[in-house]
Amino acid sequence: MKSSPIRAVLIVLVALMGVLFALPNFLDRDFVNGLPDWLPKQQMVLGLDLQGGSHLLLEVDREAIITERLRDLRRDARNVLANQNGIGNIITTDEASATITIELTDPSQREQAATALAGLQNTLSDALFAGVGVDELAFGQAADGRLTIALTGEGINQRMSALVAQSVEVIRSRIDELGTTEPLIQRQGDTRVLVQVPGFDDSDRLKNLISQTARLTFHMVYPGMTAAQAEAQGLPAGTIIVPTQEGGAELLYEDVSLGGESLVDAQPAYDQQRGMPVVSFRFDTRGAITFGQITSANVGQRFAIVLDNLVITAPVIQQPITGGSGQISGSFTTASANDLAVLLRAGALPASLDIVEERSVGPSLGADSVRGGLIAGIIGGISTVIFMLIAYGVFGVFANVALIINVLMVIGALSLLGATLTLPGIAGIVLTMGMAVDANVLIFERIREERAAGRSIIASIEAGFSNAMSAILDSNVTTFIAAIVLFFLGSGPVQGFAVTLALGIMTTLFSAYFITKLIIERWYGAARPKQLKVQLVKFVPDDTKIPFMNWRKAAITASVILSVASLAWFGIHGLNLGIDFKGGTSIEAQHQDGPADPGVIRQALGTLDLGDVQVQGFGPPEDLLIRIELQEGGPEAQQAAVDRVTDLLTAENYEVRRTEAVSGTVSSELAMTSTIGLSVAVLAILAYLWFRFEWQFAVGAVVSTLHDVILTIGFFALTGIEFNASSIAAILTIVGYSLNDTVVVYDRVREFMRKYRKVPLVDLLNRAINSTLSRTVLTGPTTLLALLALAVFGGEVIRSFVLSMIFGVLVGTYSSIFIAAPILVYLGLKERAEPQAVEAKQADGAAV
Repeated sequence: MKSSPIRAVLIVLVALMGVLFALPNFLDRDFVNGLPDWLPKQQMVLGLDLQGGSHLLLEVDREAIITERLRDLRRDARNVLANQNGIGNIITTDEASATITIELTDPSQREQAATALAGLQNTLSDALFAGVGVDELAFGQAADGRLTIALTGEGINQRMSALVAQSVEVIRSRIDELGTTEPLIQRQGDTRVLVQVPGFDDSDRLKNLISQTARLTFHMVYPGMTAAQAEAQGLPAGTIIVPTQEGGAELLYEDVSLGGESLVDAQPAYDQQRGMPVVSFRFDTRGAITFGQITSANVGQRFAIVLDNLVITAPVIQQPITGGSGQISGSFTTASANDLAVLLRAGALPASLDIVEERSVGPSLGADSVRGGLIAGIIGGISTVIFMLIAYGVFGVFANVALIINVLMVIGALSLLGATLTLPGIAGIVLTMGMAVDANVLIFERIREERAAGRSIIASIEAGFSNAMSAILDSNVTTFIAAIVLFFLGSGPVQGFAVTLALGIMTTLFSAYFITKLIIERWYGAARPKQLKVQLVKFVPDDTKIPFMNWRKAAITASVILSVASLAWFGIHGLNLGIDFKGGTSIEAQHQDGPADPGVIRQALGTLDLGDVQVQGFGPPEDLLIRIELQEGGPEAQQAAVDRVTDLLTAENYEVRRTEAVSGTVSSELAMTSTIGLSVAVLAILAYLWFRFEWQFAVGAVVSTLHDVILTIGFFALTGIEFNASSIAAILTIVGYSLNDTVVVYDRVREFMRKYRKVPLVDLLNRAINSTLSRTVLTGPTTLLALLALAVFGGEVIRSFVLSMIFGVLVGTYSSIFIAAPILVYLGLKERAEPQAVEAKQADGAAV
């Protein structure tokens, strides 16, 4: 019963480290900053859903990159052939195949032209294989003799990857100009950039600052011909038509006379003569010289300033400008002039970025979420503590001490990792409190069983811990697998939940076994009790002999009927898919003068001609949830629709508290990754259980888990609860919880198969389920109490997640008894049990 002093010190040190790293989260920030440097000071970062802010997921526009690169390639090819070699040519572009085709005016110059064009090859470094180059261009010759240059797929991908890396730095520079604290800017894959700015809820301004390319170029205006004449007569060689800010168009030379990369400063200013905001700029030395040369050589000509393929202004050069500075004038407001100056100072994005996902949360909603999460956590924790005290008395005190240390270790680990705490993350902590007692319950129940079997107090405690570890380890590993899949499957808040759940599993294993055992050891050494009363109140009588297997046919028949009905209802009515899967925009608003009136808002929105718009109550009577379908016309049309709805809500005295927008691309990806993730989780768990048990156990666990998933999907379809990204998190958590229950039963079945060799399988299964019934009855309520606290106080945002979890806990408990165990009979486990018994008997004889 005595641990070595070194082992005890290590356990205490680990627990103290967890507590120390957790403490800064409960102290004032100024007080924490005043602590000695050797003490932990890092606090958990609150997610956007808890402190408000904006979340944007941006994607590099592949088509725009191809178009831009083909335009540059066409210009370079024309210059190489015409200017350097005097070869006449006609170049056409096919963006669909990312190819330009060159028709020579003199076919006899084909070999010379091909040799000259080969010099355009660009070798890009491959991000996956350092030092290995990727050819960007593929040269060829069509059947009619025309030369072709195509962009290779590898080259496009590598260019996109490089552009994303450059975009991250440009975006960081722009956001730094805003003076916000702790923004998160990181790349996701080869094509996307994630931006989260806490405390900044002006999502429109943030989008304009981030997504605007801000590519500034200077072009000479083509003289003697307007854009309309060029469209009618044909474009002169080397020219392009560019729209103007006023709605017209200008005919410009395609060659860039000067680029914005030469800018060293840009500041908002005010033109006193014209009485309007402008943006003044200044070039570097090289740019100033070039600018002076251009303006000196083209006095009397028009010079266009183009920003993101839009002519801002095209004044006539009155005189040479040699000072290296100038100004951009247009229809600017003071705010837009300031934002343009920020964009120009930070530099242009190397590629255009499309917003594929947007989430914005107001500070008032964030404060409500924090308050609701704390209340749910306190109530869930107190209810769990009281339940354990009632059930186990002194041993309940030991479990509660371990539980408190467990929660502090989770918070400390999140702080140490610099993880972001989200509302689903709080739900993960509350759920951990409910599920964490499971390990202690398993240990305490095994101690009771060993004591009832006649062992001494010391032997019962030792055997209780050692014999329970197999079930504890197996059940938690299966849940951990689900958490890992959830982390890689989800994003944002869902990942926050996965991290919290995974950390909770690891700290639970540590606290339940090491800390609880250390406490009991020290208690026993000091008290030396003559009797060991583990359980204070018996919720399940000892030696129950409920004939569960007698009801197996009825239970399986009922489950098959319910499963078929769930699938049929799902097939007919489908799910109430959230914008995570459908795409579109969701707006949560709160009325400032009493209860909201969905009918009035629904009628008003009907006049906006936005397609399918849903208006419904959402939580408190003052709140409304408005969903807008994806608009034709892309992100610009979607944003315009959101602006119109927001203006209408503001006019009706509503405060917009949360906005979420998801593109069709992201929603379809989520549907695919969700399917893959669930499949991977089930296969990984199947493999683990097959390794740890016989194949019948693995198949039985998967069948019972699929049963729970199907019924949960039927629950979503029947109730009409919104099915969104958090619902996937709920299903995977249900998978973990259901398997937790199932593995506990299976572990006892495996143990009894070795212990009772001649007992018929049906009786053995009954005995195994009855022996774990006390644990099932004690663990289920603690989890349900925590979930009920979340359902009542956690807020509407995670209510669908919590309600589905409550249903899943009930179904998972049922399936572990009435599906997972009986199915072993039909999978032929009985035939495999007999030779195992013979082998065990032979082994016993050899040992004697």
